[in-house]
Parts: sequence; structure tokens; C-alpha cells
Amino acid sequence: MTDSGEARQSVLEPSATTEESEAGTAPRKTEKQRGLWGEAWRDLRRRPLFIASAILIAILLVIAAFPGLFASADPNTQLLSKARQDPSGEAWFGYDHLGRDIYARVIHGARASIIVGVFSTLLAVLLGSLIGLVGGYFGGKTDSSLSRFAEIFLGLPFVLGAIVILSTFNAGIEGNPGTVRVMTQVVVTIGILAWPISMRIMRSAAITSKQQDYVKAAKALGASHGRIIFRHILPNSVAPVMVYATIALGQFIGLEATLSYLGLGLRAPVVSWGIMISDSQNYLFSAPHMLLFPAMFLVITVLAFVMLGDAVRDALDPKQS
Repeated sequence: MTDSGEARQSVLEPSATTEESEAGTAPRKTEKQRGLWGEAWRDLRRRPLFIASAILIAILLVIAAFPGLFASADPNTQLLSKARQDPSGEAWFGYDHLGRDIYARVIHGARASIIVGVFSTLLAVLLGSLIGLVGGYFGGKTDSSLSRFAEIFLGLPFVLGAIVILSTFNAGIEGNPGTVRVMTQVVVTIGILAWPISMRIMRSAAITSKQQDYVKAAKALGASHGRIIFRHILPNSVAPVMVYATIALGQFIGLEATLSYLGLGLRAPVVSWGIMISDSQNYLFSAPHMLLFPAMFLVITVLAFVMLGDAVRDALDPKQS
């Protein structure tokens, strides 16, 4: 009786090995599968390059949004008695040729430079992505015509194109056109000259995506072209464009500084790093601090966005090791 009771008990009660195996397999059954962006975010959090660049960009964005928290002085106040004075406890970065506090101007200059970079990137990426989607999806004469049209802008030197566009904008305008108008002109100029790059990236991704089975299935079910483009092709083609946009944002900030240095972009009373660098060109040897600090902030900002773009590219590209 004792043996038979123990046998019945062993049949009714699950064994320890069964419980352990069920416990071991349960997490695998309930674990959610991560998508492309989930895996990318998981990988990015482990990359020191991403963390360092993200911290730098976050600090720069806070400075651009709230410059008064970091510099209480007016960036346009002129004290000619202190013109070109070296850095000191009173003015950490010294004074420029008009006696303006360089530290305050560097802090306040971050706003204009970053705003131009962000909106230029949005314009170039949105315009280029839309044209690239249409050309890559429809192909044929549509793709050929749009590609030839993009090559016109690709073959145009940036500085020459900027001179032509900005001169056209400013034709017939007397005096200072206003801060918002000037910034809009610079944004449109950069966007018009830079959109073909994102167009080519999106076009290549769209051509690859439209060959996939899920797109063919959607066509077989009678889905409209708009639904296929925006519901199926766009979500699976946006990753390389996002990588380009991250890197391009830093490049466009540098382009704004280039245009301002040449006198084609932003102008006083707007405060930007490009204007500060332009003001320092006649005082490179007598007052090198006028060039050093705005150039340093410009280089750090561009480098931060380029490093962020490199980290995002490595995380999104499964071929990278």
C-alpha cells in the first residue's frame, strides 16, 4: 500500500525537473520581440560614443533654449573702453573689438545657429524624402525625370548657389530685412541646395523596399499607391534617412557659419557663431580669443552631431560589427 500510494503521488505531482523546465521556458514565451528601432536603442545605450554625443547635444539644446540661465550679460552691449581685452574673471572669454562680452555672445549665438541647422535639416529631409519616395516607387520616366532634376542641384557649387538664391531674396530690399526674414532665407537656401542627397538615399531605400513580399501582397490586395507608400515603404525606408539627417544637422550648422562669415547669411543684430568668426578675421593676432571661443563651440557642436549620426548608423546597420 505504501508503494502504490507513493506511485500515485508521483504521478499526480509534477516532478522538479518539469517545474524547472517550465520555469526556464516561460520567460522565452512571454518575452516580446524587439523591432529594428528597439534593437537599435538597446545597442545605442551601450555605446560610449552615443552617450557622450547625446549629453553634449542636450547641453547645447538647453543653452539654445534658455541662454539667460548661462549668461546674464546683454550680448549686444558695447563698452569700447574694454575692446579686445583678454579673458578675465569679469569676462570669461574676454571682449571683442566693440567691447561686447564674448561669453554672452557665444551663449546667445547657439540659438540662431541651432535653429537654422534644425529647420534646414527638416526642409531638406522632408523635401528630398518625398521626392525620393515618389521616384523610387513609381520608377520609369518619373524616376528618371526626378533624378535628372536633382542632379542639377548636385552639380551646383554650394557657395555659388547660395549667392544666387540669397541675392534673389534680397533684391529690392532696402535696409535690414529683419531677423526672422533673414533666418528664413538662410534655411530655404540650405534646404534647396541640400535636398538631393536625402532624395537619393530615400530613393535607393524605396527601390529596395518595393521589391519585398509585403509590398507585392499589398498591391495584390488592391491597396492604393498612397497607402503602399506611406504605410509600407516609408516606415521601412526611413532609417538611412534618419542617419543622414543627424549628421547633416551638424553640417548645416557649419554651413550657416560659412554663409555668415562670407556676409551672405545672418547679420547683425543677430548673434551667431558665424558672425562672431567673421568679426574676428581682422584681429587674429592681436585678439585671438575673438576667434577661439566661437570656433571652439562651433566645432564641438558639429562634432557632437556627427558622432551621434555615426553611432545611430552603426546601430541601425546590421552589417556593422
